[in-house]
Amino acid sequence: MKSEPFVLLAAGGTGGHLFPAEALAGALAARGIAVELVTDERAQRYGGHFPARAIHQIPSATPSDGSLLARFKAILTLGIGTFAALLLLRRLRPAVLVGFGGYPTVPPVFAASLLGVPTILHEQNAVMGRANRFLAGRVNAIARGLPGPQGADATIEAKSVYTGNPVRPMVAEAAKQAYPDPHADKFHLLVVGGSQGARIMSDIVPVAIALMPEALRQRLAIVQQARGEDEDRVRQAYAKLGVTAEVASFFQDLPARMALAHLVIARAGASTVAELSVIGRPSILVPFPHAIDQDQAANAAHLAAEGGATLVAQMDFSPQWLASTLAAALANPDALVQKAEAARRSGITDAAERLADLVLRVAGPALTTLRAPTGDEA
Repeated sequence: MKSEPFVLLAAGGTGGHLFPAEALAGALAARGIAVELVTDERAQRYGGHFPARAIHQIPSATPSDGSLLARFKAILTLGIGTFAALLLLRRLRPAVLVGFGGYPTVPPVFAASLLGVPTILHEQNAVMGRANRFLAGRVNAIARGLPGPQGADATIEAKSVYTGNPVRPMVAEAAKQAYPDPHADKFHLLVVGGSQGARIMSDIVPVAIALMPEALRQRLAIVQQARGEDEDRVRQAYAKLGVTAEVASFFQDLPARMALAHLVIARAGASTVAELSVIGRPSILVPFPHAIDQDQAANAAHLAAEGGATLVAQMDFSPQWLASTLAAALANPDALVQKAEAARRSGITDAAERLADLVLRVAGPALTTLRAPTGDEA
């Protein structure tokens, strides 16, 4: 008996890759299309509730870090992962495979291309990552989460489609909330550092708050993500200042907290930028400075150019700069409203549906018979 056609998603075990994959899985499920996930061992933190009928794990590693021996071991692991992916795909026979970037995507996408399985890459960032660049010539289509830079490779551009970055259902729900009144007595500040946290936020933000006038400090209600080893000192710093603050290493309900914020201070990962845009919140973005591809800098530059964010290099992100910037924001709430509106205008709320449409086009007849009825047909 012929098995039901389905879509296999390949995403590494970080929120930046798994969250858009989760959104696509939801959009496909709404169309009656089954989804399975192939990932690495890190996915348990984020992928435990992933909406897939099955989750497969294959070996993976990143060959760009560490010593020559470490890189050799990583390449060997990727080779083992590719062999495992070949065996898995021969058994599963998906109608199409969608990869979401990062080196855990390499083995399944590479194996799919060898077996003739239709493949799509989704690139979340404005600058294409190394793993996706390696795979780009082998896939049928590339979905772009953000517009790519001018002068990109013509072959890549020819197969690229601008879909936007799919956001999770909880982000779409949070986007229904209007921007909170910036004239309110309490000014809600959200500070996040990406899925792994960022020490720079713990080092700079509390010191900046201490430099602000007492009257402004008392208006603040802060929610801050800090690494586990930094939580206590950040919490104690705010307690000494008498500032209302909630500090934790991870927030499961981060989109809801973003919706409550008047201003967000954050890194500029693709998922963060997408969520800020869809929910429509003004931000101060501090890109991670040590990325080889400078992808976060390009992401932040995109949102800043749209008028929804203030971009500051980490070397310029000093307590003095931040204190004066926050004071100016508190003094000019109308400017925050304008930035919130600009951020929302830049967001693509139906990115998951656009990507699902692309999946159907690439898969062809194997999936088109399963599409959900349109409004005229229902």
